[in-house]
Amino acid sequence: MAKIETQTTLRRLRNRYRLVVMNDDTYEEVVTFKLSRMSVYIGLSVIFVLLVGLTTALLVLTPLKYYIPGYGSRQGRTELQVLKIRTDSLERSIRLKDQYLDNIKKVLSGNTSVPRDTNAINVPKTEISND
Repeated sequence: MAKIETQTTLRRLRNRYRLVVMNDDTYEEVVTFKLSRMSVYIGLSVIFVLLVGLTTALLVLTPLKYYIPGYGSRQGRTELQVLKIRTDSLERSIRLKDQYLDNIKKVLSGNTSVPRDTNAINVPKTEISND
């Protein structure tokens, strides 16, 4: 039964049809096409592939690619990474300087809640030799 269905499907794809474009006022035939379903499918597939190929070529080979998010030149990406590293280090140094200035203000104002380093330092004694 499957063989009969595939034969009828192939026969339907190969059946020829006539497409006639006529002038509505004079009923004159302007254009006549002899088509099959298979030729229509193939034609539409070719048009689809061409449109996808042209769109891809347009985006890859022209400067339009720089408008796509996440796409850019290699040099631009490296410059962006360097700038990000610089801003991170600047933010860190500003934070440390602010912390330092806050501690100085606390010490100068007499605030004793500033933790002090009161640990004893154990310095090893050196042996003096009398040679």
